[in-house]
Amino acid sequence: MSLRLARRIGDRTAFLDPAADVLQAAAKSLPKPLRNVLDGVWLGAPLHPALTDVPLGSWTAAFVFDAVGSDAADAALGVGILGAVPAALTGMNDWSHLRGDAKRIGTLHALLNTTGLALNVASLVARRRGRRDLGRALSSVAYGGALVSAHLGGLMSFGLGVRVNRTAFESPEREWRPVVAEDELQGQELKRVEVDGEPALVTRDGDGEICAIAALCTHLGGPLDEGERDGDVVTCPWHGSKFDLCTGEVVAGPAVFPQPVYESRVRDGRIELRPLQNT
Repeated sequence: MSLRLARRIGDRTAFLDPAADVLQAAAKSLPKPLRNVLDGVWLGAPLHPALTDVPLGSWTAAFVFDAVGSDAADAALGVGILGAVPAALTGMNDWSHLRGDAKRIGTLHALLNTTGLALNVASLVARRRGRRDLGRALSSVAYGGALVSAHLGGLMSFGLGVRVNRTAFESPEREWRPVVAEDELQGQELKRVEVDGEPALVTRDGDGEICAIAALCTHLGGPLDEGERDGDVVTCPWHGSKFDLCTGEVVAGPAVFPQPVYESRVRDGRIELRPLQNT
């Protein structure tokens, strides 16, 4: 399925938007510490993609075991069902921030996964009751849906950039670039500048030292220069990710990738920046 086709199918589900809005609001109402766990802030990478390997891998094994007539399919099916719960929770948490095409394709992704989980539970019940043919039929249908859903998930990541580090492709040369006159940076102002065509956020920390990080939030590209500042921490105005203004480290999600950091110096009354070697 192409991204264009997925978008067209997603447009057909516009009638689900009101229900999706309610679910997104419910996900956003979860306590922030819990959302940080679900985002993968502690891991330094999105948690949902890693967790999806468990149910998909287990259900693939179950499909193969069923094909060769092995009862081991039942255990594999059960592992997949258990693994689908945390995968669903982290997926819903990620989806709660999405809008437009990504939101609607994500809704389809969730519906397929939810239906597949229900079918697999019904399959396991049927198997336990001795109705193995019915159980195999139900899990086979569920597996087909899981493959389509996994494809939609891939389109969201690789086609729409969901959960991709929005600063990953910034590659300015490591040369000093003058960006603004020193006397134009007053107090704790958050000032947006450009370094080799890439947006950067330059400011002063609590001690008056100049700090600079990438201006686009690594989560979904929000403008950090329009965010709120609390001490040396800036909050993204789009989804509430928090970053240290001097180190770029993630203080709170949904972002999991740190902001690229710039070195700074003052020459001839102008602030100059260059990216750190390890960014």
